[in-house]
Amino acid sequence: MTPTAHPFARLWTGYLRRHAWWILAAVLLMAVEGSTVGALSYMLEPMFDVVFVAGRADLIVWVGLAIFGLFVLRGVAGVAQRIIMARVSFIASSRLQQDLLSHVLRLDSAYFGRTAPGQLIERVQGDVQAIQNIWTGILTSAGRDAVGLVSLMVVAILVDPIWTVVAIIGAPLLVLPSLVVQRYIRRKSVALRDIAGRRTTRLDEIFHGITPIKLNAMESYQEGRFRLATEEMVRATVRTQAGQATVPALVDFAVGFGFLAVLMYGGPQIIAGEKTIGEFMSFFTAMSLAFQPLRRLAGIAANWQTMMASLDRIYALRDTVPTILEPATPSAARPKTSTIVFDDVSLSYGDTPVLRGVSFEVPQGTTTALVGLSGAGKSTVFNVLTRLVDPSSGRVTIGGAETSDWSLSDLRGLFSVVSQETLLFDETLRENLTLGRDVADGDLRAAMDAAHVSEFVADLPAGLDSPAGPRGANLSGGQRQRIAIARALLRDTPILLLDEATSALDTRSERLVQDALSRLAADRTTLVIAHRLSTIREADQILVLDQGQIVERGTHEDLMAQGGAYAQLHDLQFRKEG
Repeated sequence: MTPTAHPFARLWTGYLRRHAWWILAAVLLMAVEGSTVGALSYMLEPMFDVVFVAGRADLIVWVGLAIFGLFVLRGVAGVAQRIIMARVSFIASSRLQQDLLSHVLRLDSAYFGRTAPGQLIERVQGDVQAIQNIWTGILTSAGRDAVGLVSLMVVAILVDPIWTVVAIIGAPLLVLPSLVVQRYIRRKSVALRDIAGRRTTRLDEIFHGITPIKLNAMESYQEGRFRLATEEMVRATVRTQAGQATVPALVDFAVGFGFLAVLMYGGPQIIAGEKTIGEFMSFFTAMSLAFQPLRRLAGIAANWQTMMASLDRIYALRDTVPTILEPATPSAARPKTSTIVFDDVSLSYGDTPVLRGVSFEVPQGTTTALVGLSGAGKSTVFNVLTRLVDPSSGRVTIGGAETSDWSLSDLRGLFSVVSQETLLFDETLRENLTLGRDVADGDLRAAMDAAHVSEFVADLPAGLDSPAGPRGANLSGGQRQRIAIARALLRDTPILLLDEATSALDTRSERLVQDALSRLAADRTTLVIAHRLSTIREADQILVLDQGQIVERGTHEDLMAQGGAYAQLHDLQFRKEG
């Protein structure tokens, strides 16, 4: 369905319509449940007039059994419809969450740079759960309460149509205030979901940064920031709840006015004997039982606005189009070689140039290192090569074919990446190595041996089944790097990207990781972002970047002999280390 369609129509078409028969069955059961209250109020008239007033004791058992049967039917229908609705709502919401996550994973890196994680978590989790609860409640009210209200009104009309008109005389007065309140609820619900996203972001930052927080004694500071976010959310929640409570309160005013009007009009008729006690009890029971369904139905308007606020946020995310697009007809051919060529590549973020006319070639099977100060453009070269971002101008080719000709999955399938910050999942070491692929034990063992993973895994009580911990917290930095190298070996791709893979390691860990990297880089086309210049002396080519431009290129010996920017970086680094 097109993005211009109504959000609930999109929800129905995409996730609810496939369950239409189950929903219909639930609605029918709701109708049975709702109609029993009308039948109960209807039976009160003969119970009073025929049984109690007329003294027919022989009918007490039958009337009692009939009322008991109504409650049994109501209970069975209520349980059945709740089970059906729970099943449908959880299946639909789970699929919506899965589709949202699938879409988010395909958005480009720039989107994540401007959108906080907490906002995304709230949209995938908080907003979906909100609409799951609300649409179920709306449907239940529309099914059970609407039928119940209609059946009760029929009973009231059968007793006395004029009494019924008098009872609902205040209803038109609800229209204008209800519309004003609905707009207020919609506005406050949008604000509440946004505040909830900021609060979740705050928690995400705290839990991911727990070690720096402790080391810098920032506990009180973070507690204060979270307290402010919580207080803001409490205020927004109270405002939203106040708006939602106002609509049923307006119904209370109208119903109370209706009861007063009926008593003033019908009371003298009962005293004069124009109406029987049974008629009075049946009418007032019907109107009393109609009170709660009417309040819940009035609450639909408030709940609808809350649901629409969440649906607007969900489909705003779904309608976000990635800037890195797949080609219309992706090339199916694999590159004949892994030679990488940058041809006059430039890139700007807004008015800020990041790469300026970068040109170089990395022949197949060779190693090229990128060096330079922070912000020189080294990581941007990696991002352009892997199409995390597209250049403003210029061409990037692999094996003579432009990277934009392949699908993103095929292009990124050419690379193995080992970076300074290794991402490990809170799973076992085996799962972190295989990443869901079916890997033969022999291949897994060979990769572990080559990456020096076997050395420390053998000392773990559960071996490969040991948990890595959140973000790999159970492992040291060197161990995490070796896991990443073993992953890269198992991927067995023609191109290797190393992003300062040893910069944060101690001497022994660096030696082990460097040895593993040397084995990994053998016979592969390798691009290295180097922090420690001692690790790239054997590179076939070194590119020195400064402010997005290549200012020097050559081997280590050539660049040292030139005495330029590279030599200055080298001397500065080794002077510090000395």
